Amino acid sequence: MSNENITLQEEGEDLKRSLSNRHLQLIAIGGAIGTGLFMGSGKTISLAGPSILFIYMIIGLMVFFVMRALGELLLSNLQYKSFIDFSTDLIGPWAGYFVGWTYWLCWITIGIADLSAIIYYLQFFNHGVPFSPMEGVMISIASIVFIMGLNLMTVKLFGELEFWFALIKIIAIVVLILAGLWMIFTGFTSEAGQVASFTNLWNHGGMFPTGADGFLAGFQIAIFAFVGVELVGTTAAETKDPEKNLPKAVNSIPIRIIIFYVLALLIVMSVTPWNKIDPNISPFVNLFSQAGIAAAAIIMNLVVLSSVMSSMNSGVFSTSRMLFGLSREEQAPKPFGRLNRRAVPANALYFSAVCLLLGAALQYFVPDTVKAFTLATTLSTILFILVWIIILWSYLVYYKTRPELHAKSTFKLPGGPLTCYVVITFFIGVIYVLSLQEDTMQALMVSPLWLLILAIGYVCFYKKK
Repeated sequence: MSNENITLQEEGEDLKRSLSNRHLQLIAIGGAIGTGLFMGSGKTISLAGPSILFIYMIIGLMVFFVMRALGELLLSNLQYKSFIDFSTDLIGPWAGYFVGWTYWLCWITIGIADLSAIIYYLQFFNHGVPFSPMEGVMISIASIVFIMGLNLMTVKLFGELEFWFALIKIIAIVVLILAGLWMIFTGFTSEAGQVASFTNLWNHGGMFPTGADGFLAGFQIAIFAFVGVELVGTTAAETKDPEKNLPKAVNSIPIRIIIFYVLALLIVMSVTPWNKIDPNISPFVNLFSQAGIAAAAIIMNLVVLSSVMSSMNSGVFSTSRMLFGLSREEQAPKPFGRLNRRAVPANALYFSAVCLLLGAALQYFVPDTVKAFTLATTLSTILFILVWIIILWSYLVYYKTRPELHAKSTFKLPGGPLTCYVVITFFIGVIYVLSLQEDTMQALMVSPLWLLILAIGYVCFYKKK
């Protein structure tokens, strides 16, 4: 199908292919490089020490295989708009219903985590004084209204804004890496007497200073840091020339994220020993504060704040497209499938915004922003893992039932079904690891409630359709 045909076909009541390759790549990077790296990495370092570098590389490899499976499936049939479509087609209607609504909740919980992070970062400009619960709620409402305004614009304008949002945080990480390297090679000594050196990586208990328990505990926030790369799957319906741009995006995004995460954290732990990093303070802001560069710390805080807004922006975009797809499959209310004159699913956006506003109440009932962040990110991580497993399951069915499509695919998953089984086993292991920590176990115990709600909704409202 040519691009001209796609444009004509989607000119009316369907999503338009307005996003270019640079939009596609930066939207996915923007969704993934946010709270998980800038806020969550401090806690992960305190749990795992320098072994966090190995954690990111392992998870990055597994997520890359999920992305390759996703890419092959989307390109096998250009009528697939997202992973709702191929999971419905290959596994059954219940799978599309499950993955669509679960992915929607994933980004709602990430939005709630982002709200916690926004409040936390703004405390820097409040002289470090925590906001009252009511002030936290007001900040959350203002943030949601701002993000809604961005998402109600045309898709192309949204893509352009998100491109620059993501570019700012990428530049910030590059500057941090360069500044850190300068501090290391000049033997910079902080006010606390700590000398910046690569030897800090192994001089404080080795690469695995907290043992196997600490290494395993580091997987929760680390895997949360990678959620969002599959945004490629939700933007597929709005991407120009998908046969060319999707493989580029799939191949480069995980590699870039591993470079940004591994290199950035390697530098952070070389400048400041891992056991001197406060888990409640962003290590990125702390790096400049340690150096006594107050202005740079302020700028970094603003960058970190904008990166969280960018992550939330990508998430709200994703939730509206999931609801749009579910509505078109008659698995969500019909109004969610309507587009406004800018070809944006506005009703779906409004519903997601209302749910985020309800989530803002978490700031009132759990005023400890770090605790609220951990609860929200753990629940989101569990749900994302389930979505990734459904993508891999869809691939196994596709490989078995559509061998002719797999045979002519020019973008095959390396290792095929064997890779799928290895990655699914890994993700099941990560869910077990989440049960080992008290704070992550709380979210793990709550997650079956969502599955029960979904089952009731499907049987009572949508199965008959």
